[in-house]
Amino acid sequence: MADPFNPFEKMMEQAHAMAKAMNPALENFNPKAFEAMWPTLPKEFMEVAFGKAFNKEGLDSKTRLFLVLSGLTMQGAVAESQVRMTVRHLMEAGATKQEIAEAIAQMTMFAGVPAVTKAGTLAKEVMDEMEGDEE
Repeated sequence: MADPFNPFEKMMEQAHAMAKAMNPALENFNPKAFEAMWPTLPKEFMEVAFGKAFNKEGLDSKTRLFLVLSGLTMQGAVAESQVRMTVRHLMEAGATKQEIAEAIAQMTMFAGVPAVTKAGTLAKEVMDEMEGDEE
């Protein structure tokens, strides 16, 4: 007799049951609500902490955030919260929507279309939310 579940579905079902048994609160975990607890750092603070404050000839915070976004995209944009938070910080650091889109699109050759599409979708979500907040 054939099992009605494919192996992946069975593995996911077992993982869900294990997570529920170990920590029942994970069943209702909402990554976006978790992200909301982390404030967007002010542009000036990012420049001091991650920019040229301690290395005058180094990269500015906006460039460093673009590097982070590129790396996250290269991973297949599986770290959704981190992608969204990085885009939010990039917007605060003065990056334009066009610059963010180009940085993600640049990774097509290295990360592939699915990873870039995922990162682009996540970035658009953030940009749309931030645009809604401004109104």
